[in-house]
Amino acid sequence: MKLVRYGNPGKEKPGLIDANGQLRDLSAVVKDIGPDQLGDAAVARLRKLKTDKLPLVKGKPRMGCPMAGVGKFIAIGLNYSDHAAETGSPIPKEPIVFMKATSCIQGPNDPVMLPKGSVKTDWEVELGVVIGTRARYVSQKDALNFVAGYCTVNDVSEREFQLERGPQWDKGKGCDTFGPIGPWLVTRDEVPNPQKLGLWLELNGQRVQDGSTKTMIFGVAKLVSYVSQFMTLMPGDVITTGTPPGVGLGMKPPVFLKKGDVMKLGIEGLGEQQQLVVPFKL
Repeated sequence: MKLVRYGNPGKEKPGLIDANGQLRDLSAVVKDIGPDQLGDAAVARLRKLKTDKLPLVKGKPRMGCPMAGVGKFIAIGLNYSDHAAETGSPIPKEPIVFMKATSCIQGPNDPVMLPKGSVKTDWEVELGVVIGTRARYVSQKDALNFVAGYCTVNDVSEREFQLERGPQWDKGKGCDTFGPIGPWLVTRDEVPNPQKLGLWLELNGQRVQDGSTKTMIFGVAKLVSYVSQFMTLMPGDVITTGTPPGVGLGMKPPVFLKKGDVMKLGIEGLGEQQQLVVPFKL
């Protein structure tokens, strides 16, 4: 299933995308797509619905983040060897874990705002993993059973804030609008192997990232198991799993986002995003 939330910010309604690519309203079935709807039993109930009987949504409404109530937005750094090489960083021996502020989460096509004083804002297409069942000290063998599904994420990053203003990456990762998620949450039954997904990003119509999750250093099962050793993962938590090469920081000379730029990105089977870059505004 492809679960969505659509409508104006803060007033999103639950929905799903049917087999014909049409948006159907789920408001009569569930109040929202939140942590309580992400466990296996809840997803199984939604899967039994006769989608052709659900109301069709007319027009092309705004898509919000496909999950409400994200408790933790966890990110993994330098998880593709070729991306580590382009940034001049060593291959990590263990996953690099940092946090993105949940206040940066937004819809997949909402504008990305340059932070006040930003000079090095960058792009990163990433596979997002959404937790469906409470996970604590889970094995790598069982880890994918705790996943509700997958989504497209743009891990927007301000490199000066991230790398030049102290040892913690979080300052450059959680600025407002730096977490576009969606358009859909694709349940895990439709993604039998998360390590075989193509992902790409275009800047102003030019392809700058073109990779595959098969080149991850640490795969999804490893990441879920690893992170669960350090914090309890709860339904609705998101792990964004790193980016392939082609970011602005790695270009020679580096290229960073400016007002009027357009990012378009997507992951095989998980949908596309598009964001206009806008200047800072309180």
